Amino acid sequence: MSQPVQRLSRLMVKTLREDPADAETLSHRLLVRAGYVRRTSAGVWSWLPLGKKVLDNVTRVVREEMDAAGAQEVLLPALLPREPYDVSGRWDEYGDLLFRLKDRKGAEYLLGPTHEEIFTQVVKDQCTSYKDLPVTLYQIQTKCRDEARPRSGVLRGREFQMKDAYSFDTTDEGLAASYAVQREAYRRIFTRLGLDFRIVSAVSGAMGGSASEEFLAPAAAGEDTFADCPSCGYAANTEAVTFPLAPAPAEAAGPVEELATPDTPTIESLAAHLGVPASATLKNLLVKVDGEIVAVGVPGDREVDLGKLGEHLAPAVVELVTEADFADRPDLVRGYVGPQGLEKVRYLADPRIAPGTSWVTGANRADTHARNVVCGRDFEVDRYLDVVVVRDGDPCPACGAGLRLDRAIEVGHIFQLGRKYADAFGLDVLGREGKPVRVTMGSYGIGVSRVVAALAEQTADERGLCWPAEVAPADVHVVAAGKAVQQALAEEAATALAARGLRVLLDDRPGLSPGVKLTDAELIGVPCVVVAGRRAAEGVVELQDRRAGTRAELPLSEAVPRVAG
Repeated sequence: MSQPVQRLSRLMVKTLREDPADAETLSHRLLVRAGYVRRTSAGVWSWLPLGKKVLDNVTRVVREEMDAAGAQEVLLPALLPREPYDVSGRWDEYGDLLFRLKDRKGAEYLLGPTHEEIFTQVVKDQCTSYKDLPVTLYQIQTKCRDEARPRSGVLRGREFQMKDAYSFDTTDEGLAASYAVQREAYRRIFTRLGLDFRIVSAVSGAMGGSASEEFLAPAAAGEDTFADCPSCGYAANTEAVTFPLAPAPAEAAGPVEELATPDTPTIESLAAHLGVPASATLKNLLVKVDGEIVAVGVPGDREVDLGKLGEHLAPAVVELVTEADFADRPDLVRGYVGPQGLEKVRYLADPRIAPGTSWVTGANRADTHARNVVCGRDFEVDRYLDVVVVRDGDPCPACGAGLRLDRAIEVGHIFQLGRKYADAFGLDVLGREGKPVRVTMGSYGIGVSRVVAALAEQTADERGLCWPAEVAPADVHVVAAGKAVQQALAEEAATALAARGLRVLLDDRPGLSPGVKLTDAELIGVPCVVVAGRRAAEGVVELQDRRAGTRAELPLSEAVPRVAG
């Protein structure tokens, strides 16, 4: 079917030669320079014609694969009443991330960040029997979160496009089956889009539920760090990496011995003063969990991953203690806290702080530490959590080989939510035996606008964007690199290619040099470029493969069928 030719002389596209001053990432720089997006305010972006075409192509692929997987598309409101989020507890749990507002009558609303509550209400209203299930519903919609520091262009915005889907089943086995169907649909989606991606274990955090996996696109601009094992294929977000309890030492430690350690409030100063490795010391970080002071113990040579700690303790709010907190608790001596003798303080610890292990740690008095402080003898751990920052070379939890770390962009996340929201809203259906059955749910999200940025990050080069064919704003970019003869041949080429059903972008802008047009073609990043240039009088065009960088001169009569495939 013939396609209309998109003419750059009429298309609202303004390319830039210089990077925007506030651009932090490759995708941010190039999407702005190539005229795909425009900043409206902090974290809020307008999609211009070329950018909207790429966004629509990503949306199309997501929709096609979701439909093929048996999911049904709906569209729920973005403006949501407070009441359902009070029922789930997320009106408070989301904290400052929610955009909240009131109508003229004083009723409270929010701009939806995710829609678990509303989907649950829809299914409760529409599905009354086990015969109505299983069902998977999805929408592709604008979401809003009041990010404190929106950055990196469309990678982390306050308003963004997201596909969120939810499955509803009557049994855990049914949930597992629905989860598997969605997982495979995600593999097809990201493969079709041309993304390099990894499926990694993740933590559920405030979402709740059991099984949780992320789909990550490796990229230098990524805000997630994941670990993978080259030996066995294990892969996990570093927040989900778990280690077994460390083995207890063969020899018993002696009695606790207090040591005068003046001016040693840091692990580095303590280790130097005593002549011991930092790994022999016990670091105790004080945090507040929903206002309660809690101590977190890790080996002295490791750092506490506060993000990981927050995920483990979600939806509780985790924050560092302040000077005022120390003033209120004179028994907690900054720089000299030890787990032995702590009162009214829960003690959480890394699995390396195993029963029987002996440590040098604070003695809870200024300028004093204690040696031979043994876990299980001198102090107890209330709860073990994997909270250290994972490092390159840490042992793989599956096989023991050294882990590798890499940065990535989260483009998808799937959860087996279980009955958290069904319990909150009383979502039951009549079962086979004529008795109510509590429904179990899965949640499946894709950051549609984020995928655009991730593709730009992975595929761009030093000359500009370089889109995979499935999402490019056009199939072929035709450039008239000259005056009348070149323009006429370019018009002929564009018409012939459009007649073959290809989406054609024609650079017919008057008054621009061939160099400017060719530079813009590289910046815009359509995968195939046809140039009517120096041999236009002979009816010969140059074919350029944007990704491979190859060039070939062919008569137009041969070039058109080659490009059309």
